[in-house]
Amino acid sequence: MEILFQSISEPQLGDKWRRLFERMWPAYRQWFLREGDEARPKYLTCERALKEHMPELLPTYERLLELAGGGDQAARFLSLYKPTPYMTGCSQAVWTRDEPLLIRNYDYSARLWEAVLLHTAWNGRQVIAMSDCLWGALDGMNEDGLVVSLAFGGRKVVGDGFGIPLILRYILEFCDTTAQATAVLVRVPSHMAYNVTVLDRTGAYSTVFVSPDRDAILSHRPLATNHQDAVEWAEHAHATSTLDRAHFLSRRLRDEAETRERFTSLFLEPPLYQTKHNAGWGTLYTAIYEPTAGKLTCRWPGYDLELGLSSFVEQTLAVRFA
Repeated sequence: MEILFQSISEPQLGDKWRRLFERMWPAYRQWFLREGDEARPKYLTCERALKEHMPELLPTYERLLELAGGGDQAARFLSLYKPTPYMTGCSQAVWTRDEPLLIRNYDYSARLWEAVLLHTAWNGRQVIAMSDCLWGALDGMNEDGLVVSLAFGGRKVVGDGFGIPLILRYILEFCDTTAQATAVLVRVPSHMAYNVTVLDRTGAYSTVFVSPDRDAILSHRPLATNHQDAVEWAEHAHATSTLDRAHFLSRRLRDEAETRERFTSLFLEPPLYQTKHNAGWGTLYTAIYEPTAGKLTCRWPGYDLELGLSSFVEQTLAVRFA
């Protein structure tokens, strides 16, 4: 299986984003309607939710709707309010012994991955983010050196709230410290359970467990996989080896002989690296964020793609999965 990965720079929303929408909207519309049109909130409900919880995003949202043609279903989808449920894998960890790093593996179906890295400045702040739902972020970094990354939280509950990629986008657009980011994660509701790891340029970090049915849990854990305080969905935990991956990362981070280079390389090896692509569950990329340098390395076996906030290059790369 081969996927074309793109790095795209468009400081202000325009034709490049519109072309992405036109290419991806048919598949996203099918996903949006998977449970029927009536299962998704109406436009005014979505707009009110954005105004209440993330009003700073409204001008960007309105520009997106303009570029997307103003259709009702597209407007509701792009709000990411109470979206169609979906699950990912993921392993992520913070390295703080010298210059801070956030390293993550994103585990999901290659057929459902956008494979787009966006470099933007929609609200006056440069952001590099791995795109999801056309303007959300799976992980990313802004020019102030704030890095965020998500992992599914391993709980079945679905409720009122936003898709977590939009909350991460909001953080990258309007926050510059871990403290500010965690305050957003506590305040803005997520429609499903997720584990969000945050790191800033000073080395301050946090992992926040968000869920729609209970208050967010703040922890000083330097890692996250696919469970929260305890395993609540045993079948999912077994299928994704979440405990094995968490224990492995914890051991490596505690090892005083561990090096930065070796630790980052472990994300391309078992048990962190997943190869079940034919079953729809494999590692799609490793991302290594260096907030002090403003640099991101996207890594696949045998290939690294280095990109910076001040040295971003548009590229198209063929990524092959077995």
